[in-house]
Amino acid sequence: MDREERALATTVTVKGQITIPKRIRDAKGFKPGSKVVFDINEAGETVIRPAGRPTPPGPIHLDRVIGSAQIKWQGTTDEYMELIRGYSDDPR
Repeated sequence: MDREERALATTVTVKGQITIPKRIRDAKGFKPGSKVVFDINEAGETVIRPAGRPTPPGPIHLDRVIGSAQIKWQGTTDEYMELIRGYSDDPR
């Protein structure tokens, strides 16, 4: 079954309302009273998801920076934290 065969059509009412088809409600776990969010992804497609769930982030391209840091710290973690914070929690 290709994507077009899986697609379900619905009609927008004069009030701008739609009925989410049962197969989609079941797949997404929408129950009566569920809050949903409609969004448009980078491809211009409409995405529906449960409200409160964050939008998945886009791809992260870290390949260029992995291993590129030139850190040569020889001290302890506590010493480094004191250096970058400018104070010490240790009352020595």
